[in-house]
This record gives sequence, C-alpha cells and structure tokens, in this order.
Amino acid sequence: MSPTLLIILSVIALFLVFRIRRWFVQRSVKQYTPAEAQQSPNKIFLDVRTGAERAQGSIRGSIHIPLHELSRRINELRPHMNREIICYCQSGSRSIAASSILQRHGYTVANLKGGIAEWNFQNLR
Repeated sequence: MSPTLLIILSVIALFLVFRIRRWFVQRSVKQYTPAEAQQSPNKIFLDVRTGAERAQGSIRGSIHIPLHELSRRINELRPHMNREIICYCQSGSRSIAASSILQRHGYTVANLKGGIAEWNFQNLR
C-alpha cells in the first residue's frame, strides 16, 4: 500500500470516527424544536455563541456563556441545577457540544434544534 493511499484512508477513518461520535452525543441529548422549547416548563436558555453573535440578537432572558468559556465558567450555572438548561447557538452545532459538557457535570440539558436561526425563522419571542 502506497503512503499516499495510507494517508487518505487514515483521514477518511478519522472523519468517520468524529462523525459517529457526534451522532452518539447528539442522540444522548434531548432535542427541542423552537416551539417545543418555548413551551417547556421550568427551563433556562443558555446562549453559547460569541459576544459578537449575541449582539445581533438573543432569546430574551437567556444566559450567555460562550462555548469556549463554558468549562471555566460552568459554576455560574449552579443556581440553575434544578432546571432544564436548553443550549443554543446559531445553528445547533456548538450547542450540542455545550450540552454534552453540561451533561457530564450533572445538569439536565437539551438542545435547541436549528439554533437561534430557526427560532428567528419561526418568529418566536
């Protein structure tokens, strides 16, 4: 087997491993449509986008902790330990990662399908 073919196969295998891992993580987190999330009782929204993204608009009353700061600032969510935390980002990808982090720390979490883009598309407040 040539070195080039070996590299290509390694890259494909690595890509598949990451995709499969993401699929399992996503399946372990409850998913809400924006309408379902809005109706969910005893919830808190967590915006994991950057500050610049949040400046363009957010879900009213949401907490803002960017994904890259979440591990360091996770204790800020302790007062909400008994509530379901619905994570959101722009499209729903980073919020899956945030949900996974929070889940490992014992929080009850869910993900907003489609992120704030879908929330805005459905014209929710």
